[in-house]
Amino acid sequence: MKKARLTAAIASVVALTVSACGGTSQSGEDRTANQKLTEGKTFTMAIATDPGALDPAMTVLAVALEIGRFLYDSLINLDDAGKPIAGLAEKWEATTTTASFTLRNGITCGDGSPLTASDVAANINFVGDAANKSPMSGLTVAPGTKATADDAARTVTLTSGKPDAFLLRNLGGMPIVCGKGVADRSALAKGQHGTGMFTMTEIVPNDHYTLTRRKEYAWGPGDWKREQPGLPEKVVFRVVQNMTTSANLLLSRELNAARIVGQDQQRLRAQKLFHGDQVVPMGELFFNQAPGRAGGDQAVRRALVQALDLAQIGKVLTSGNGAPAQGMVTTEPRPCTGDAVSGKVPGFDVAAAKSTLDTAGWAPGADGVRVKDGKRLALTAIYGTQLGPTMAPAAELMQQSWKAVGADVTLKGVDSPGTNQVLFNTGEWDISLAPVGLLLPSQIVPFASGPKPPGGTNFAHIENDRFQSQAAEAAKLPGDSGCATWLAAESALIERLDVVPYVNSVIPTFGSDAKFKINFGSIEPSSIRMYS
Repeated sequence: MKKARLTAAIASVVALTVSACGGTSQSGEDRTANQKLTEGKTFTMAIATDPGALDPAMTVLAVALEIGRFLYDSLINLDDAGKPIAGLAEKWEATTTTASFTLRNGITCGDGSPLTASDVAANINFVGDAANKSPMSGLTVAPGTKATADDAARTVTLTSGKPDAFLLRNLGGMPIVCGKGVADRSALAKGQHGTGMFTMTEIVPNDHYTLTRRKEYAWGPGDWKREQPGLPEKVVFRVVQNMTTSANLLLSRELNAARIVGQDQQRLRAQKLFHGDQVVPMGELFFNQAPGRAGGDQAVRRALVQALDLAQIGKVLTSGNGAPAQGMVTTEPRPCTGDAVSGKVPGFDVAAAKSTLDTAGWAPGADGVRVKDGKRLALTAIYGTQLGPTMAPAAELMQQSWKAVGADVTLKGVDSPGTNQVLFNTGEWDISLAPVGLLLPSQIVPFASGPKPPGGTNFAHIENDRFQSQAAEAAKLPGDSGCATWLAAESALIERLDVVPYVNSVIPTFGSDAKFKINFGSIEPSSIRMYS
């Protein structure tokens, strides 16, 4: 089964937003202040690309997981301060190697059948079994993790396949499907057998997805109550690839929500539209280090980075509203703070880039393209078209910069499913401009070590012994007690230029006739309120 990934916290937010709990939101003055809550409305949200298959255990594509939040609940949620609160579970305990959860009473599936502890254990065991090749294996559930259940007591007990510093958050944030879904993955690909607030009622690929609210749903985050004014009757995810079109549809009230990148933000703010904000990685470079690829040579990676004025490229990407990256985890509340980037990435220096390539044996060819052992420095760079209108000009600026040092780079714009196909299946790429959005430092591990595609998610074929050693040590330390070690592990990746984070951006999700809470990169379904 094909793998997917979170291409960016926004486009994607694995981008990776992998977990379905916790986070923050912000809003300015908005016109809903003069509106009233209303009943029976449909909440329509733009998504930039089709999500493909929706099975939450078989995708880390952020747009699929964003829709999945409406269909599949998790065992726990997080409050704004990052503290665990009730989800499907009412009680929990966890160390770095073991955890137990007690389910709330009365939870039902979309078809009305009860959710059992055995169903939850089956979810965990499916991902923990490496034979199932879930991309969540190693990301939220360690391979070899085993769970058992006591249905009468409504308890699930598990032992992790290896130490996990954030075991409670990882297992607690895992989307849970009902027992029938565990047995029928094809139905899950269509968004069926859910435990969440909505059920999938219509799918028109590349056009729209319609969900209907479950009136019996009463197990929202913490002490959430179902009898509240303004809840939407239905939710429609509408595929709108052009952000200017999305902005126009917000202003005409044909959309209730859309994530907007670029200059269109200004006119929406001027109209005082509500918005929830999130910090996302916009600028991040990966190099394909597979055998036979030029990116496997650290000197080539260094030269390609030296050739770039990353500060200027960051301004183009973020329309001048970005901030220098300090690490790969951007989503608040971050469990660890610190700067893993400053001083680790070589500065902009064209002469140094040329010298680096000269020393590594890449000599200028007759056409200006460098050659080594008869092989031209001809590379393919991919970027996400779903990330907004600034991606293409930023990629073109990079292309020109690389040409100046003798690298012939072909640009290829791909949408989220296309990014998945290239990174995890064909492998036909050399430079990826698609950022990975992470919620926890431990989530870096499967993307930067271990099995490569098609059997794993280490898409750049990274082999960094110092990172692996530091990450393994950090995993044994519970929660934020391991933050210094996680910072050292991430720094090890950046020093070798296995990944180059360089700019973050605050991306607003605007609301029209609706308000909502953004947490961990996407809308919290139970927070939506409709206005007229």
